[in-house]
Amino acid sequence: MTDLLEQGAAWLDGQRHNFLTRTVVYQRGQASVQVQATVGQTVFRIDDGYGGSVRVVQRDYLIRGEDLILGGDEVLPQRGDRIRETQGNKVLVHEVMGPGGGEPDWRYSDPHRRTLRIHTKHVATEDA
Repeated sequence: MTDLLEQGAAWLDGQRHNFLTRTVVYQRGQASVQVQATVGQTVFRIDDGYGGSVRVVQRDYLIRGEDLILGGDEVLPQRGDRIRETQGNKVLVHEVMGPGGGEPDWRYSDPHRRTLRIHTKHVATEDA
């Protein structure tokens, strides 16, 4: 018997990938790869250590794990990697970086571990 929920999730991921992505460049050092990514965001509430909380909004990139190939190997995101997204005549450079407070830099976006949700911080804007 096949897992209908897994099949449904695969279909839904295919729809996201086909209709809700843009091309970005994932970069680690000198190695880079063009991948299709869905742009999103995650809002975190981080304990400030004084009884309050800080609201942090992170730009996220949803990328299929199987597409993240650097140096011939499938890799997982690492803090300090960069994602370069062209918008018009500008390139937005985002660095893989969680919000702190014990939150991770990335996580799987689905229970079947197909899609990576990569949290980033904008670090530069360059001319295209």
